[in-house]
Amino acid sequence: MPIHLELPPTLRDRLAESDRALIGLWATAGSAVNAEIVAGSGCDWVLLDAEHSPNGLESLLAQLHAMAPYPATVVVRPPYGDTVTIKQFLDLGAQNLLIPMVDSAGHAEEVVRATRYAPEGTRGVGSALARSARWNRVENYLARANDLVSVTVQIESVAAVSDVQRIVAVDGVDAVFVGPADLAASMGLLGQQSHPAVVDAVLHVISAARAAGKPVGVNAFVPEQAERYIEAGANFVAVGADVAILARATEALVDQFIPSGSEGATAGDTAAPRASY
Repeated sequence: MPIHLELPPTLRDRLAESDRALIGLWATAGSAVNAEIVAGSGCDWVLLDAEHSPNGLESLLAQLHAMAPYPATVVVRPPYGDTVTIKQFLDLGAQNLLIPMVDSAGHAEEVVRATRYAPEGTRGVGSALARSARWNRVENYLARANDLVSVTVQIESVAAVSDVQRIVAVDGVDAVFVGPADLAASMGLLGQQSHPAVVDAVLHVISAARAAGKPVGVNAFVPEQAERYIEAGANFVAVGADVAILARATEALVDQFIPSGSEGATAGDTAAPRASY
């Protein structure tokens, strides 16, 4: 006789239950070992990235398996918010999607439809064959699917900031998440996430989302920025990434034992200071 399974709470559920900002980390190396280490760190949520990372369906599946025993909520970012990709990621068992580059309310509506079965949306029905429903071991999955999936859209362009009030009002958008790096580039300030104009735009999105009663998150790898956005009302914040932490920590360790300019030091030792995330 088959067992009946229950899926963990969604990001939407976690945000609704929390009385503080949820702290997250990125796992971007495409490694199940890395993902498991990050998931066991004590953070509230972990982003598995397929937009800027070497991740495909198979590597994401391995990471979802590795992270399953841990309480951290797993959020998966597809490379783009199209119907086919969203269908594949959902069937893979990704409950919480972070959709990049959503520039308008119209695009946000398309994203939501891609996560819904007909007649509300365009998601293909394959739960009996998919990990999403644990091969039909999640009782009544089809009828409950909307409650078992959360949708967060990324605000990371001038166009999106301009349309933020309509985006946060879209039914089925559970949260918005600001990406300051792409936002800065969109504003003609490439690499200047701390520029006052970029910070003001982030704060504007936070204010608009909170006014609409929608949770809002932000990417902030600089601690002072993370603290500022939390104080402004951000409900969830990403504060670091596995590959960035590994890069900076290994550089610092090597610099401790190979002083800059010493004999045998690499050419990179005399270069300009490394940029901080």
